[in-house]
Amino acid sequence: MNTQYEQMEAESAFGFDGNWKDFARIALPNLLLTIVTLGIYRFWATTRERRYLWSHTRFVDERLEWTGTGKELFVGFLMVMLLFALPVFGLQFVSQALIMRGNEALGAALGILPIVAIFYLTGVARFRALRYRLSRTRWRGIRGGSNDQGLKYGLSYMWKTFVGYIPIGLLIPWSMTSLWNERWSKMSFGPYEFEANADPGNVFARFLLFYLAPFILFAGALIAGATGALAGYGIGGEEGASIGMFGAIIFLFLFFYLGLGLIAVAFYAKFYREVVGSTRWKDLHFSFEASTMDWVKLLIGDALIVVFTLGLGFVFLSYRHWKFLIVHLEAGGDILLDELTQSTTKTARHGEGLLDAFDIGAF
Repeated sequence: MNTQYEQMEAESAFGFDGNWKDFARIALPNLLLTIVTLGIYRFWATTRERRYLWSHTRFVDERLEWTGTGKELFVGFLMVMLLFALPVFGLQFVSQALIMRGNEALGAALGILPIVAIFYLTGVARFRALRYRLSRTRWRGIRGGSNDQGLKYGLSYMWKTFVGYIPIGLLIPWSMTSLWNERWSKMSFGPYEFEANADPGNVFARFLLFYLAPFILFAGALIAGATGALAGYGIGGEEGASIGMFGAIIFLFLFFYLGLGLIAVAFYAKFYREVVGSTRWKDLHFSFEASTMDWVKLLIGDALIVVFTLGLGFVFLSYRHWKFLIVHLEAGGDILLDELTQSTTKTARHGEGLLDAFDIGAF
């Protein structure tokens, strides 16, 4: 039997041919049904949206397929509410009772436990949501997944996030890249595992710029305020000095938030280029080519759509973000089709309960 290869050029590996008009026929009824059912239908709404987005996404010569169900997401959410929300409520009740009876130390200790639990479960949620999405994604009939339950990752998420903030936040790039590497290196698709080796040193300069920006802008505000006051005084005396200082402060106030936001976007643009570019699947290497301005256009577009539609346009953000991901995602290398076999990882029976409970993303 001849060995089959699929060789790709980076610019043609991924493709998306959906359009917002077709998506609107799904998103708007989803919104109405979610409102009518007091939010219960959102699990089925998520499934309908993903089926559309996946089916209009091409990788090499085959489209993706989403096989998850709304019932899985709903059951997962109910399980988290029963297994997590009720115990947390009970701990809070016992904590308050102990404090009222004079056992302040024990009551305070019990009151901290839910916070620690949420911190831990947030990490577990990120891991399990990614595992679930890979297990419900099909390409050429092959799925992904992981045999890891994510429990150890939850501990890693806790201590790495904590350590990242200890030295006045300077290790945050290390924490973010390390967690990405750990999460993706425990995932697989078909018979092959992913490899992730992102280097925090490649994003540290952008982070340092973001980190130092408030101090630089604060110093600039003092200088600009003094300069504005002197310029105003030279034109209109004391009244002109007050106007000049006020104008300079307003200008720098706006520049602070806009400038700091732009620097933050520049950091995240660099971060995603680094982590995606350092992720491999067998002989395939990936890259994410969105520039800082691409991200800025996406975010400004999101804001304008939501504002000018009085919030209704929020339903289109998932479409915009998925399209943004696929359009800028690239891959290069060879796929040995004859060696592709089905994944042997276990498939989770329930959906992203923790993800929905904490309202966080997986990717």
